[in-house]
Amino acid sequence: MSPEFPSEAWLKALEDRLNSDARYAQVARNWEGDLAFVIEPDGSGELEAPIVFYVDLWHGKCRGSAVLNSIDERKPAFVLTASLKNYRNILAGRLDPMQAMLTRKLKVKGSMAYMMRNVPVVLDFVRVCKEVTQA
Repeated sequence: MSPEFPSEAWLKALEDRLNSDARYAQVARNWEGDLAFVIEPDGSGELEAPIVFYVDLWHGKCRGSAVLNSIDERKPAFVLTASLKNYRNILAGRLDPMQAMLTRKLKVKGSMAYMMRNVPVVLDFVRVCKEVTQA
């Protein structure tokens, strides 16, 4: 059974999957940049306050992950912000991650040019996230 998103167990499973996925290691071999997911309440009552997940991605590996109390604890290269509903829609395949970025359903803080030059890495990272969610 897969861990529930968002949870610390899900984040740990993501770190483990990233570090054991040969395809991700190959596709992301040149990626340099950590990121934070800010998961905002969506009005459903499931979340009372935002949750911040941090992942340190470097050359096809995840060097660590953490649930942060605040985005101010780290200075990630990228901050991805969306509602819980929009994150779940991305993870379920109901919302394309690139379309979500372009329509600002998923807000990106950081070098959009770098991200756009590395679309295959972004999409493969999302693939791994989906696999953790659907395992």
